[in-house]
Amino acid sequence: MFSRTSTRFSILLAVAAPLVVPPAFAAGGSATYRAALTGASEVPATQSTGTGEVTATFDPATKRLSWTGNYSGLTGPVTAAHFHGPAKAGENAGVLVPVTATSSPFSGEATLDDAKAADLEAGRLYFNLHTAANPKGELRGQVERGR
Repeated sequence: MFSRTSTRFSILLAVAAPLVVPPAFAAGGSATYRAALTGASEVPATQSTGTGEVTATFDPATKRLSWTGNYSGLTGPVTAAHFHGPAKAGENAGVLVPVTATSSPFSGEATLDDAKAADLEAGRLYFNLHTAANPKGELRGQVERGR
């Protein structure tokens, strides 16, 4: 029923197919994103000497975004934290995903809709920490796909 050539081709295809799967999908479909939080990244920039970082994992199959983060050296307690977008670095945008970050470290998760997922994957989200001294944002970082 099958020729020797078609059998060889089928075997070759079965062996080679896993080699052409994109890395994000080969690792279970998840992608990692990071944001380095600084006052200089705020728009306009703040004089804050605080620093922080957010690391997020996104599963495109479930559209589940999970994150962990930390910060230190802020002018006071965090009054609000959010993922904002869509915006490139240097642009401001509205809140997309509220985050509870009243202490460091912090973590959370949310399910993104298609538009938010597309903005995340295109690098059009940023993360913001707000304080009483800097109500528009003290620290900010563009959310970028990890390498």
